[in-house]
Amino acid sequence: MAWGLPSAAGLARLCQKLNRLKRLEDTTMETSLRRCLSTLDLALLGIGGMVGSGLYVLTGTVAKELTGPAVLVSFALAAVASLLAALCYAEFGARVPRTGSAYMFTYVSMGEFWAFLIGWNVLLEYMIGGAAVARAWSGYLDSVFSHRIRNFTESHVEEWQVPFLARYPDFLAAGILLLAAAFVSCGARVSSWLNHIFSALSLGVIVFIVVLGLVLARPENWSAREGGFAPFGVSGILAGTATCFYAFVGFDVIAASSEEARNPKRSVPLAIAISLGLAAGAYILVSMVLTLMVPWHSLDPESALADAFYRRGYGWAGFIVAVGSICAMNTVLLSSLFSLPRIVYAMATDGLFFQVFARVHPKTQVPVIAIVVFGSLMALLALILDLEALVQFLSIGTLLAYTFVAASIIVLRFQRAPAPSSPPGPSSPGPPSKQYESFSDRLQLVGVTQAEVAEPGQLKLAWRRYLPFLSTRCGSGASVTWALGGLMVSAFGLSGVLLFGDSPLHLPRWCSIFLLVLCSLAFLFSLLLLGAHQQQPNQDTFQIPWVPLTPALSIFLNICLMLKLSYMTWLRFAVWLLIGFGVYFGYGIRHSKENMQDPPGSGTTRYVVFPSGSLEGTVETVQPPSQDSSGPPPSADSPGSSS
Repeated sequence: MAWGLPSAAGLARLCQKLNRLKRLEDTTMETSLRRCLSTLDLALLGIGGMVGSGLYVLTGTVAKELTGPAVLVSFALAAVASLLAALCYAEFGARVPRTGSAYMFTYVSMGEFWAFLIGWNVLLEYMIGGAAVARAWSGYLDSVFSHRIRNFTESHVEEWQVPFLARYPDFLAAGILLLAAAFVSCGARVSSWLNHIFSALSLGVIVFIVVLGLVLARPENWSAREGGFAPFGVSGILAGTATCFYAFVGFDVIAASSEEARNPKRSVPLAIAISLGLAAGAYILVSMVLTLMVPWHSLDPESALADAFYRRGYGWAGFIVAVGSICAMNTVLLSSLFSLPRIVYAMATDGLFFQVFARVHPKTQVPVIAIVVFGSLMALLALILDLEALVQFLSIGTLLAYTFVAASIIVLRFQRAPAPSSPPGPSSPGPPSKQYESFSDRLQLVGVTQAEVAEPGQLKLAWRRYLPFLSTRCGSGASVTWALGGLMVSAFGLSGVLLFGDSPLHLPRWCSIFLLVLCSLAFLFSLLLLGAHQQQPNQDTFQIPWVPLTPALSIFLNICLMLKLSYMTWLRFAVWLLIGFGVYFGYGIRHSKENMQDPPGSGTTRYVVFPSGSLEGTVETVQPPSQDSSGPPPSADSPGSSS
């Protein structure tokens, strides 16, 4: 039917737009931001993002309710799990030193729509996270002054009885956010030095807690008389690991700041390793001395560290702990306010968000409008919302970003990286290398049947005799795409069976075991199929080991943690996604920079010439041959034809 053709063509164009990749046409070191951050600056930003209120609140809560003294094992396991995601961020941050973190990494490998999806959720994550920390900061300071601030506010402002709203406005939390936004708007150097001060004070307090805690340690608090080292068993340790995982989610501020790093290829991976190692050490040591000072079952979850020192007769030490907690929460606030505007700036620069947020102040060289607007929104959330009902919502955005970054690493390793960087001459006919417009096309093989060494995305020579149907021109590239899709689907299935078993679905035991074996085999088969294909050669930047195993394990772990979230979290997530769809399809898809570069009906094909193993390149425009050309039209199998 003829009337169906336009709609099919329109659907194909829409899919092409959703999956178009970001072209890095200019050198990746050129930026309108100021490259002024050293490795130490980035590492302290990462420490500030991870070592916050969780150190002073999360340790006591997990120890008392989930693990007992084995909380230090939970933190160690959570650090290892976070390392899988951190390695993926480190490789991308070194190879693509652009601001935007997970959003940018997804854009250059998976496609525009997926990148917007990740960026949109990271925005909400940072806003709610910053507002929640501001309210915790306010509450901690209020407790130091015996709740006089809260009593004063309640006596002058009538209590609110509205769902999702706080009982009273928290002016102190909103004020500290506005003050922090003012400092961040002064430039990256000012923010960095302010973070240095608070991080140094926070680390000094942590050293004090560990040293004095070891002096006051009582090994009998781990004895069987007090319940033993792991009173809740292995299940308690695993439940504690899932909770402790969120203590390490702040390292992505380093990747978000890579465009302002002096030497991102070296600084980003090194800063991520240093910050994650120090944060893990701090959490493990503090949780160890906390459970050695007082019995785990007598801890006060709201202020475990300060209360432990008070109970041992060191009230002055409790005051130092309170000061350290406030400094630590200040670093988290600065981390959120530092990262959020830069992700907004990256999206606006690409045309997916409103262009006003792409403006950079000529003197401070920071996106001031983005800082002011989103800092004010964050302050508004802290002022009026009851954030306890929304805190769990933070997890899903972070875990989704981790999942896409890990998948992007697999895409990046198996995509074809053409070697020639010079335009074709008379002696070397053929078009320049093409930058494909969709995720699956990016992985497609381009006729290399006579090659002696397999190129990235091709089946390895040793496997061609066993899997001949995958060594065809279309089969090999498509098999990588299908293998990655199968890996994601089987990870969801395997996670669901492991977490829920037969209880929610009331399946017989044999059926649960069958699904477990089926999903496990599908996961392993997808992993082996990816491993049978050729990867890119080693680069001169940091690369994570054991690809695709390492990112696959990260994907599986992140999906497990996402499925443990409540259904209300998924409902709120769906509502936020619907709002994001309205922004993207109403504004972003039409104003996208990639859309502007390729106007419909231009009749040209844009190519990006990449040097071997690099994401930097120059753009060449190739006009299609005219119909009255004297030469014969290109054949369907020629390298220059487009499929």
